[in-house]
Amino acid sequence: MPELPDITIYLECLERRVLGVKLEGIRQANPFLLRTVEPKLQDVFGRTVTALRRIGKRVVLELEGSFFLVLHLMVAGRLHWKAPGAKIPGRIGHAAFDFATGTLLLTEAGTKKKASLHCIKGMDGLGSIDPGGMEVLSVGADEFGDQLRKENHTLKRALTDSRLFSGIGNSYSDEILHHAGLSPLKQTHKMDNEEIARLHASIRFIMQLWIDRLRKETGEGFPEKVTAFREGMAVHGRYKKPCPVCGTSVQRIAYAENECNYCPRCQTEGRLLADRAFSRLLKDDWPRTIQELEEQKVRF
Repeated sequence: MPELPDITIYLECLERRVLGVKLEGIRQANPFLLRTVEPKLQDVFGRTVTALRRIGKRVVLELEGSFFLVLHLMVAGRLHWKAPGAKIPGRIGHAAFDFATGTLLLTEAGTKKKASLHCIKGMDGLGSIDPGGMEVLSVGADEFGDQLRKENHTLKRALTDSRLFSGIGNSYSDEILHHAGLSPLKQTHKMDNEEIARLHASIRFIMQLWIDRLRKETGEGFPEKVTAFREGMAVHGRYKKPCPVCGTSVQRIAYAENECNYCPRCQTEGRLLADRAFSRLLKDDWPRTIQELEEQKVRF
């Protein structure tokens, strides 16, 4: 799922192309994409884009008259900038947003179509879809700590909860926790002030690092390689590959449709976190530490 760095680059690239430009029309290939009834989508045709913004992991286009188009890309939704009047791709295409300067295409790979479009009138309506998560890049460590301790969750869950923090998802939470040297399963109520300050600093560092990298990679073009698994990531998507800090094999916890990647030496004092997919099956044979796991590899 595109997260804060990806959405930031999308917005910067769109701003150069559509800010101050009239939206001529919207062509829909998937009628289920639009999740609102009023105002009608036709009400925004011919209106000029006056601002672009991010709400969590959503892309927001503001148009004159206090109208808003809100795109949530979910896991597999992607944006593409093409020549005016570009055709919507047959199998994965959802919609085309037509401007005089070009066409913005929305596509979504896979069979589960979860991406959404909301057409909203007024700031109150816009606020109704805001999960309310804190913008971590604009607050200090104390305010961040208060938000983190509001509820008692694992760090992985807390960072990816859009009601608590804005724009952080599965990919960058792995990178943040690795940089901070913290276990993804550490409980937020057990965090001391030093750990909170460290985590806050890591969020700011990792998010800005990847914004800068993606900005440089994109240049004056448009981001066409938006992915959750990027070359240069420390642990996310790097299961069994060496940690760039200590060389230990990156481990993972599989749950639901997601996975959590971590380095046992850098983050969990050598302990292996229980993986529901295998630890319950292996029971007493499940290695408890990275040392036990490495010894098993030697034996077999």
